[in-house]
Amino acid sequence: MEGSKKVGIAIVAVIIVLILISSAAYTVAEDEYAVVTQFNKITGVEDTAGLKFKLPFIQSVRKVSKAIQIYDIDPSDVMTSDKKSMIADDYILWRVTDPSVFMKTLNGSVSNAQYLAGVATYNATKSIISSMTQDEVIAARGEKLTVIITEEANEDMTKYGLEILQAQIKSLDLPDDNKAAVYERMISERNNIAASYTAQGEASAQKIRNETDRTVSVMKADARKQASILEAEGEAEYMNILKNAYNDKDKAEFYNFARSLDALELSLRSGDKTIMLDKDSELAGLLYGSFLDEETE
Repeated sequence: MEGSKKVGIAIVAVIIVLILISSAAYTVAEDEYAVVTQFNKITGVEDTAGLKFKLPFIQSVRKVSKAIQIYDIDPSDVMTSDKKSMIADDYILWRVTDPSVFMKTLNGSVSNAQYLAGVATYNATKSIISSMTQDEVIAARGEKLTVIITEEANEDMTKYGLEILQAQIKSLDLPDDNKAAVYERMISERNNIAASYTAQGEASAQKIRNETDRTVSVMKADARKQASILEAEGEAEYMNILKNAYNDKDKAEFYNFARSLDALELSLRSGDKTIMLDKDSELAGLLYGSFLDEETE
């Protein structure tokens, strides 16, 4: 009997130890925080993964996700500074950065965190777009607008232990009733820009043509000038050669005789065989001498 009692006590002791260990040990995953509370007061936060221990029955553990979470905000109307209505459709990427503050302020509620982040993002979007004209909003849409909205939306998030990593406008549209008018205005502006570029191009082309024509005219004038100079130099050289070639009486007479023959040849080529010559000309003397020689023979 006594042995059986000892075995029973040992079994009970083992069960008690197992219960104590199971209530004291807990695990923390890579993507979560473990917030340890004692009598509803936070006593510590475990942010590293592994097996952890707490006081059994006295302390409790609540898990908070470290993961980046996405929240889609319902589309809402916003007004630009020039009183143009637009429809902004945002989504946000957020996460818990301080689980202790998150538990104290929002009691660890993910839905409350999403609501607050959504309100902050909507207010930032409305505030920023209301300070810009519609054209400025359209020009800034994308990365620039995302950075500005994210910075402003994050201003009050630290007091809830949250961080908005990105407040992104996934679409920024116009109400159906003024889409057509805005598109027409945008088309007209683009046409005006295109016409301005065309006019600038035509003006530049005309300027280039004028400069080219002027350059060509100057080059032609220079070429004619050089041609005239070369022609004059050639004539001078020609006359100088003639001068040197016929610088005595016999050479001069021979030159005059050759020129007379050339003139006679040209005259006869015209088809008219009648030649009027001065009786004292060398050519008349030449022809008359030839005629007398024929008569004598």
